[in-house]
Amino acid sequence: MSSDLETFTMLPLGIDPQTKALMSTSSSRALQAELASLNALHRSLLSLETPNQVPPPPIPINPKRSANITKLRDSGNAEYRKGKHADAVKFYSLGLQMALTRPLWEPQQLVREEAATLYANRAQAHMALQSWAEGAADAEASVEAKRVGNSKAWWRRGKCLVEMGRLAEAKDWVTRGLEMEGDETDLVTLLKDINAKLGEEKKDSS
Repeated sequence: MSSDLETFTMLPLGIDPQTKALMSTSSSRALQAELASLNALHRSLLSLETPNQVPPPPIPINPKRSANITKLRDSGNAEYRKGKHADAVKFYSLGLQMALTRPLWEPQQLVREEAATLYANRAQAHMALQSWAEGAADAEASVEAKRVGNSKAWWRRGKCLVEMGRLAEAKDWVTRGLEMEGDETDLVTLLKDINAKLGEEKKDSS
């Protein structure tokens, strides 16, 4: 049986004469994803403000973008402390937009660190608004960006699931969080609360 590496498949590819974007009529999701990534890189290169649109070395980071992301995060934190949680969500969202649209040649670890913090902060703001589903989604996105050393995000999604009455799912999530974070106090306490609620549900149903 031939492996993918031993098989050549001719694919229908085309190029837009104006935008120079690559296109294909193939229904392959993998191919469409690859073309989308290439076209995004192409647009990034075209938008460069460097001579001849040559990308900079891979290590340097755009200091203006970093400063703006930090400023938006800090503004969100300030609004949260004032009790203006909806405004905090807006600032965190703007920060996320800037972080997630960094040029593809900038360090992806930096993007993950920024996104993990902003998603976790926005989750907290959603929780203050009792937007449990949105908070759960943001906390999960934070964990996806940074699984270890991110106990607050693990806790926040677990708490949101509890508030939505999804106790079994919350127990599974917090248990996984403890495997990643060790015996983190808040996670241990939350798991005890979840087990107590599950015990009460079992008594009520018996």
